Amino acid sequence: MTAPACYKVLSKEDGMPWHGGTGRWSLPEGDQPGAWMPTLTDLMPCQCGYHLCAGEEQLLGWLGPVIYVAEYRGEMIDHKDKIVVASARLLTRCEHWNERTARLFAAACARDVLPLFERVYPADDRVRRCIEAAEQFARSEIDRRVLDAAARAATWAADAAAAEPLPGPPSPHAPNARAGERFPSGKGGLP
Repeated sequence: MTAPACYKVLSKEDGMPWHGGTGRWSLPEGDQPGAWMPTLTDLMPCQCGYHLCAGEEQLLGWLGPVIYVAEYRGEMIDHKDKIVVASARLLTRCEHWNERTARLFAAACARDVLPLFERVYPADDRVRRCIEAAEQFARSEIDRRVLDAAARAATWAADAAAAEPLPGPPSPHAPNARAGERFPSGKGGLP
């Protein structure tokens, strides 16, 4: 008997893990699941075992290019934001998750926190325009050149914001370095 379905995030089409690991997964073909991966013993999170997301909540922390529904059998370790299992196989690819939906999801997340930026910098619309450009690019309304220009402008806005001290006492959770020092221009990804 197998356990309920979980998720596995892989790189594009080659069956390799997206978030680390060395094994190539057997991919589903048509309506047939992939082969069961060889059973492993002495499971240890982040070192030995097949790492899966148990449900959508865990999946949010591990999103990547391709998501598969998976199942497992045998030993299982619940390790905070993932599970580690002795054997697993991929059942089917989540066809609804692709570059377009990933970009729209990222833009929606950014839009949710945009008021935090705009509350402090109400006259700076570069971040809003970047989010809008990401959405337009996902809908094929603009090309990569326009998206890249919006991303550069948003990066400059973030760098400028990081260089300015915020009003009020510093957060006890804030690192000593400013965001601009931790993530200099050109080191981050595009939307």
